[in-house]
Amino acid sequence: MDTPMDIRLGLTSPEHLDQPLRWGLIGASSISSDWAKCLQEVPGAVVHAVAARSPEKAEHFRDQHGINRVHATYQELCLDPEVDVVYVGTITSLHRAHAMMGILAGKHVLCEKPLAENSADVAAMFEAAAEQGVMLLEGMWTRFFPAMEHARAAVETGTIGEVVSVHADFPDKCYALQAAPLAFGSGEMPECVVATGSGRVAAGVVKYAGGIATVSFPAWQSEFGEVIELTGTKGRITLDEWGHCPTRVTIRTCPPQCWDEPQGHTSTSQNGIQPEVESHRYPVPEPAGYPHSDWHYSNQHGFIYQAQAVHRCIVAGLLECPQYTKADSIAVMHIMDEIARQLN
Repeated sequence: MDTPMDIRLGLTSPEHLDQPLRWGLIGASSISSDWAKCLQEVPGAVVHAVAARSPEKAEHFRDQHGINRVHATYQELCLDPEVDVVYVGTITSLHRAHAMMGILAGKHVLCEKPLAENSADVAAMFEAAAEQGVMLLEGMWTRFFPAMEHARAAVETGTIGEVVSVHADFPDKCYALQAAPLAFGSGEMPECVVATGSGRVAAGVVKYAGGIATVSFPAWQSEFGEVIELTGTKGRITLDEWGHCPTRVTIRTCPPQCWDEPQGHTSTSQNGIQPEVESHRYPVPEPAGYPHSDWHYSNQHGFIYQAQAVHRCIVAGLLECPQYTKADSIAVMHIMDEIARQLN
């Protein structure tokens, strides 16, 4: 059930990981450091070059990660003929400019999330990538974790029936909102988005033809649950430890006697019985991430799943990864735009 979607669909094969791809990193940030470490665990990946705001920072990053080359500018890195793929690990306000440098140089680009600041920028970036015939992928690493792969497969095979609602919480909106197209697909835009809250705490309801996504954006200074829960007509799936980088999936299903309850109530609570429960853990390779001194964020070693999938897909000649598509990025940014408009 946890087979990566690109392999499960027959789009790629594990052998693609052995084919060489050379990476150039824009930005010597903490997230870039964690990404470089995971790339170096992919057999065919070579972290070839880095560029940063200052030569000193780039040189320190090179020495820290054993990178071949330092470039004086981001543009110079993108024009390097020995770079196949550009990773953008700078701040969000610079994502469009830096990703476009790579795209217009004919490089595949993996850009950290959120992809840009608004839908217009995202559309322009994908249009440029299509014209150049290169991959542009938003780095929504959540979608590549084995627990997420397991949950997705369970939804597709009808384990919990028809999905009618999903809930997710995280302070960064893109992380919580990616659960909406996960549950209801990205083929259609939502019918309605309603948001409320302040700058510190907010929430939204996203209405689709087939159901509702409820998302909350708690304060960083709070003990938020960080859970993604998909509820269906015959069960529910919980992703946690933790929602944005899940290592556990729990599937609760309604026993068959619930399906014939006279009033049409299929929930176990309304039938006075317990659900059938299965739980699966998919630990991240150790050290998993922060608070280990070599890592900057929790479960960040889980970057390896995204690194492997991106490598396989590019080698296979694909222009997107099925785990998180162009349509997903566009749908989430559309919702983010509408929430920002209402909150402002």
